[in-house]
This record gives sequence, C-alpha cells and structure tokens, in this order.
Amino acid sequence: MASTPRNLGYRMPAEWEPHEATWLAWPHNRQDWPGKFEPIAWVYCEIVRKLATVERVRILVGDADLEQDARRKLKKAGADLDAVEFFHYPTDRVWTRDFCPLFVKGPRGEVAITNWRFNGWAKYDDWKLDNAIPSALAKRLKLRQWQPGLVLEGGSVDVNGAGMLLTTEECLLSPVQARNPGLPREGVERALVDYLGAEKIVWLGCGIAGDDTHGHIDDLARFVSADTVALASERDQSDANFEPLRENRERLKGHSLRVVELPMPAPVVFNGRRLPASYANFYIANRIALVPTFNDPADRRALATVARLFPNREVVGIHAVDLVWGLGTLHCMTQQQPA
Repeated sequence: MASTPRNLGYRMPAEWEPHEATWLAWPHNRQDWPGKFEPIAWVYCEIVRKLATVERVRILVGDADLEQDARRKLKKAGADLDAVEFFHYPTDRVWTRDFCPLFVKGPRGEVAITNWRFNGWAKYDDWKLDNAIPSALAKRLKLRQWQPGLVLEGGSVDVNGAGMLLTTEECLLSPVQARNPGLPREGVERALVDYLGAEKIVWLGCGIAGDDTHGHIDDLARFVSADTVALASERDQSDANFEPLRENRERLKGHSLRVVELPMPAPVVFNGRRLPASYANFYIANRIALVPTFNDPADRRALATVARLFPNREVVGIHAVDLVWGLGTLHCMTQQQPA
C-alpha cells in the first residue's frame, strides 16, 4: 500500500480550525495591478494589522529591501510587528492560496505538506518561482512533504475538515486552461482522496464572470461548517452570473448540506474589464473573518450573513475595489497553516 497522507490518517483541516499562521506574499509585481499598484501595499497593511491580532503572519519577500519597505509600511499602519515573520523567497505573484503548500494534519496532530505543482493557472508564463515555494517551505519548516505530481491550486478546492470537498468541473476538468491534460475525473478524484483525505467530492459547474483562473471554488461556494455551505447567489437574471450560480445551487441539492446564500455585488468594472468581485472570497482566521467589500449596498448584507455564520468571530470588512483589479481578493492572497 502506497504511503499517501490518507493511508496514514492525514486530512486537510477546515479553514475555521485553529491556525498556527497565515502565509502572505508582499506585493511587488506592478503588472498585477497595472496603473493601480500604489494603494495595494496599504491594503495588505490593513489585512496584516487585523490578522496579527489573532495569529502569526508569515510573509514571503524577495529580498531584504522589500522586507524593510514592508516593515516601514506596516509600522505606519499600526500592525503588531512582533507577530510578523518574513521569509526571503522570491515569488512571481502574491496569490499564496494557489502556490503555497496545502497543509494536512495527521492523527496525532502532526502537520505536513502536500506539494502540488503550480503552472500559473495554465494561463501565464511566469510561475516557476511560485512553484518552488512549497519545497522551500517544507525544508525551512522541517515538515514532511508529499508530491502528488499533479497541478492543483488551493483556490480550486474547499474542505469541511470532515471528509467533504467542493470543487468545480470548469477548473479541474475543462480542456480550457487544462491543469492536467488527459487526466479524467476519476484520476482527479483519486488524488484528492489520497492527498487531502477527501471522502466525498461535490462537483459544481462553472465559476463567476471575470475569474481568470477559470472556475475557482473560492469565489463561488465555501464551507462555513461541516454541513453548511455559503453560496454566491445573483438576483439579476440578466447578469452573466445568474444562470451558473443557479445551476450550482441545484447541484448542491441531495448532498445533505444546508445552503446559505451570499449576495453578489453589482459588477465591478475597471478599464473596461469585469473583475471577479465576490463576497465568497472571505478568509477565516483565528477569532476573526475578513470579508472583501466593494462600495456596494450589498456589502452590508454580505457582512451580516457572514457574521451570522460565525457568531464567535469578529467579522471585518476589507475594502477590495483596488485589490480585485489584480483578479483576486482576500482568500486568494492567504494560506493557512494549521496549528
């Protein structure tokens, strides 16, 4: 029998389980926010300021100069630098959800790494620095690692920590931006079972408009407890998201899950391009939940909904109109390391 995480009793914990730390990468690639790069570091400062009150924040930076720049900004923003650690590893981009390791936890509480391949969402050419991060962190943290040999981004899966996993056909099975060309559904499922401890995989259809990842689940549907899913929902029948989100709700029926609808903001457009603005891209940290906001009347409903779902956490809105120009927001830029 192969020594896979599942065979040894490992599983991927749910995001609301205790964290040792959150991993970020400090913004440096100006092409990710063309014409709008300057405010991004200050958005990061506010996120770090909030996270540092409840857990350690581990930040990837390319060199000492970038670390010093980040430290200066974080100090101005009032972040607790005693809770912040910097790791000098260069990255192509900042989306740690997708290229950082997916951590798993063993039966005695031991933490290990699953080191999936990353190929720039099968879309961009600059990904080799990002792809090197899991191996570097496994060595630095002295953690056991497994290498499944397949491409998988953290934003393409969501787990409830009790054996159920959400993903989409658009991301993992489509020939468009194909992550693992020629690998059938059964092969994808086998890897998710063996390396993340999934016991039941729920396949949704398509993701939201504007998503350059081609269907990531974390803009769409998120576990908020072992038996509850928060699902993005569009009321405007003329909107491009209406039919895909309606179909995804239908797909969730029959899985013994409670579904709570999250509103969608009105379309966020910059420089003629619709952006993947979604309240489902929230991040659950120790004792707090961070929710992207978009200067939209639906912000209030989204925050209230997440607050009802997490009554024991402080729910904080983070302005994300600038951040989403980079085609991601709070969940895309974070990766939890379980305690």
